[in-house]
Amino acid sequence: MLMSKLYVRTLREVPAEAETPSHRLLLRAGFIRKTAAGIYTYLPLARRVLAKIERVVREEMDAAGGQEVLLPLLQPAEIWRASGRWDVYGEEMFRLRDRHDREFCLGPTHEEIITTLVGNEVRSYRELPLLLYQIQNKYRDEIRPRFGVMRSREFIMKDLYSFDRDEEGLERSYQAMFRAYSRIFARLGLAFRAVEADSGAIGGEVSHEFMVLAGTGEATIVHCRACAYAANAEKAEAAPAVPEAPSNVRPEEVHTPGLRSVPEVAAFLGVPPTRLIKTLVYITARGPVAVLLRGTDNLNEVKLGHVLDGAWFRPATEEEAAAMGIPLGFAGPAGLQGIRIIADPAVMAMGEAITGANRPDYHLRGVVPGRDFRPDEIRTVRLAQSGDPCPRCGAPLAEQRGVEVGHIFKLGTKYSQALNATFQDENGLQRPFVMGCYGIGITRTMAAAIEQNYDEEGIKWPLPIAPYEVIVIPVNVNDAGQWEKAHALYLSLREAGVETVLDDRDERPGVKFKDADLIGFPLRLTVGPRSLAEGRVEVKDRATGEVFAWPLTEAVRLCRHYLETMRAKLQERAGL
Repeated sequence: MLMSKLYVRTLREVPAEAETPSHRLLLRAGFIRKTAAGIYTYLPLARRVLAKIERVVREEMDAAGGQEVLLPLLQPAEIWRASGRWDVYGEEMFRLRDRHDREFCLGPTHEEIITTLVGNEVRSYRELPLLLYQIQNKYRDEIRPRFGVMRSREFIMKDLYSFDRDEEGLERSYQAMFRAYSRIFARLGLAFRAVEADSGAIGGEVSHEFMVLAGTGEATIVHCRACAYAANAEKAEAAPAVPEAPSNVRPEEVHTPGLRSVPEVAAFLGVPPTRLIKTLVYITARGPVAVLLRGTDNLNEVKLGHVLDGAWFRPATEEEAAAMGIPLGFAGPAGLQGIRIIADPAVMAMGEAITGANRPDYHLRGVVPGRDFRPDEIRTVRLAQSGDPCPRCGAPLAEQRGVEVGHIFKLGTKYSQALNATFQDENGLQRPFVMGCYGIGITRTMAAAIEQNYDEEGIKWPLPIAPYEVIVIPVNVNDAGQWEKAHALYLSLREAGVETVLDDRDERPGVKFKDADLIGFPLRLTVGPRSLAEGRVEVKDRATGEVFAWPLTEAVRLCRHYLETMRAKLQERAGL
């Protein structure tokens, strides 16, 4: 491909809308253009990257026994109502009506429609297991699209659904997909970690997320360095706190004028923040709730949502709390009436604590959990964090940042029972399919690769998904000698099967080099007056920044060998 013919327009200025490295670089390097909020056009460079990701995904899905289908984007409302999710899915779903006033949605996910398809077609246990997948656009009306293609309203996703006769079969399908996903992300040249995860709106009791590790990632991963335990922040647990011996002191009011926050109160009273209990007041669909946490802990809203059985909740306003006799910033569980109290187990392990006194400008010192207050429920609602003891081995937990690119679920019979999708077993009985769901964000994976591989100059594409492998740059296209050698090298590389771009533009060398680094070609081969005089070509490895030279007559062979060595290193690192 000639650079003058390649549809790419690089930008020198950082677009004002760009919030993350991948968003900024995909726009600047000419991979995507914004059409509307959360909706993007994918230009030729991006389409090549996406095609390479899709190819690896297809190969691994097919190798694991998957069969590709293509499900409709438009889905009838009745199957979503049958599953109970038409109203549950909420405002994220794009809904529309046809000319006959029938309701449809643009598919945010495809559990309902695949279950309906298989339920209508598959009759016998002899046809199982069955693994069907698609690579398809998805549509979700994000309240605030952000981070470019990482959280957009239209995106490309691979989803596979497994249908088995029993839990044992589901476990085999689940493990096959776990291995396939591990191979996919390894083959793409990405550093990743599989972590335990919350199943969210999809459902099921067991799920894992696949996270591409990146310091700029939006997700937090909690993991143990001493054992294999890893989970996302929403799912992560910590070993139970060691109970302290209850104190014999009695509660005593302390004047804390205007001091509402944990750090302020702790500093004023000369105690560590771990000695405080903070009382968070929420309004929920089932009445007001007070949530008790240690002063240094943070609420895990996902876990609280499970405690509340999925009911909506939000923080109480000052006016709402005051109407219940609770001054925010000075709330405490002792003597609290008419409100459901949920305490984290770590709170109940404290031998003595400081809490709000339920009147402005006062706190209580010497509060003993279990003696001075008794919660209605003791449930884990805190976020596990760095330094907490691992729930499996007790070693300190650590945190990393990452980007979620894949999620696998054990759905069980949630959808097959709701949609009456059954098969006949060997005894002639009708039984619901036992299902699994396995998704990979194709466009998200492209963005995550950049979040993990970039510098101030631009993108550093992993070789397996780079749009092109090599760019050849003649320093001066008007110099006949440089142009002849560069063009011949370009043609020879293409004939050798190397994906190559020739920068034939009549531009300054600095412009060409900046564009090459910005776009992220893994290898840059430069033909200039000095290298030409020496019979050499200058080579730059984009990933390492290393610059060296090859004899011009050997450049094609050495380039192929270099690329093969890079692939072999990736394969070895991936254990493939």
